[in-house]
Amino acid sequence: MNGQSAILLVPALGWPSVLLAVGLAGDALVSLRPPAFVRRCLHGVGLPRDWWWVLIVVKLLAAAGLVVGLWVPGVGAAAALGAVVYFCCAATAHVRARFCGRELWLNCLGMLGLSAFALVADYLV
Repeated sequence: MNGQSAILLVPALGWPSVLLAVGLAGDALVSLRPPAFVRRCLHGVGLPRDWWWVLIVVKLLAAAGLVVGLWVPGVGAAAALGAVVYFCCAATAHVRARFCGRELWLNCLGMLGLSAFALVADYLV
């Protein structure tokens, strides 16, 4: 490609998207009956309990999009970008709420890093 970057519609490697999909699905499943650290995190950023279900749906849809995107052009790239945006918003919520402890650094920024890695490794070459 003449040394230029390109946006791919199908994953270049595949395994980063699969890894992110597994992470998102696992995160969503854990959130069905959230352990103390997840409850502490959601309370810490001020998200009302009535809205917790939305996070589960978003994560499951992103995971499904990443898997479908292994075969359907464009879907995985959109899902990976959506995951990056989601975790950027989550990090912003942590900072705005001044809830910047271990939950931000390990959970939120860890998933943001994984999402960004999957996006770059699979779709931005």
